[in-house]
Amino acid sequence: MNRRTTTLSAAVALAAALALTGCSSADSDAAGSGAEQGPALKVSGAFMPQPVMDMAGGFLTITNSGKSADKLTSVTSDISDDVTIHETKNQKMQEVKSFDIPANGELKLERGGNHIMFMELKKKPKQGEKVGIELHFEKSGPIKVEVPVEAPNHNPKQH
Repeated sequence: MNRRTTTLSAAVALAAALALTGCSSADSDAAGSGAEQGPALKVSGAFMPQPVMDMAGGFLTITNSGKSADKLTSVTSDISDDVTIHETKNQKMQEVKSFDIPANGELKLERGGNHIMFMELKKKPKQGEKVGIELHFEKSGPIKVEVPVEAPNHNPKQH
């Protein structure tokens, strides 16, 4: 029963996170009003290309509609015990300790740029599945996101 309760709790938490990531602008205003002086973060556009090896990349956008900056400090996931954040400079990637999320700005993690790296995958997710991740920040509480697995060559066009 304990495992079932844990699984149910995790499912409820993930459903709540999905509901939050799909907020309308009215919901975003309401969320921001409670933390007028702090960061107000929202995640959108998350995806993971289907891995072809035992590693994968993750991409998403974090929008901060709050009046103060925050930092993405780490990412965790059940799919890997080795999840890191990387910047890409001069076509070389290197691990970083954090990414800035400016007040009234955004952090874009995208192909060819800054991104999440999942090393030594415990299993290879297939296109159409979802991978649960948790984003950790310097000031804000963690945000859980269900990341859809897309085709290996998936690269959404910018707006």
